[in-house]
Amino acid sequence: MANRRAVSPAAVKQSALPASPWRANRERVREREVKREAVIRAAAHAFNRKGYHNTSLDDIAAALEVTKPTVYYYVTNKEQLLFECFVAGVEKIRATFREVKQLKVPARERLNAVLRHYGEAVASEFGWCMVRAEEQDLSPAMSGHIKALKSEIDQGIRRLIREGIQDGSIHPCDPKMTAFALAGALNWIAHWYRENQSMTGAQIAESFVTIFENGLRPRTVGVGTSTSAPQRRSRARRPSHEV
Repeated sequence: MANRRAVSPAAVKQSALPASPWRANRERVREREVKREAVIRAAAHAFNRKGYHNTSLDDIAAALEVTKPTVYYYVTNKEQLLFECFVAGVEKIRATFREVKQLKVPARERLNAVLRHYGEAVASEFGWCMVRAEEQDLSPAMSGHIKALKSEIDQGIRRLIREGIQDGSIHPCDPKMTAFALAGALNWIAHWYRENQSMTGAQIAESFVTIFENGLRPRTVGVGTSTSAPQRRSRARRPSHEV
């Protein structure tokens, strides 16, 4: 008896407390998010294989080994499921825009980071939905949401191109046409890329960025020199006999 440690009443009271109900609620929320993500990924794989119109919620439920009402617990209908797949892909790109905004590096480097994540997203299971969602027979409201998100990304790329031209890290070009060319090249990955390719999505994205990098880099006019935008404008104003 003498060797027993004294235990304070506060410690006894604390050990007797039940688990916090808020903790249990947080665990339920996490579990729901995990299951919801599984539904979205299963839908993305089904849309990739069979297309949107040839895929039913029964197909998605069967792939998850659950009932269709279980799928309805996480989404309202198939249209919302397609939209969630689209958002899952583009959110990676939107997050990168937010991250690079804080970086104190030339705009071309920030643009390259966005394009890498763009390529990886298009090469992911959500790529088909990112590229083809707008082509499906969706409600005007849903189409409007998709167009707004795509426009946000397009405007973000244009903005970085303009900033790169201004800071001298990108060769002067038409921001709108250049953004269309970059996004168009990356979007096409979704039409041919499959997960069993010899290269991963990240490797393909890096290869594309290397090609873009060479095209966007300011042109050199001599050893260790480059032609700036003011210099080019000055040369363009010279009479033809001086050229």
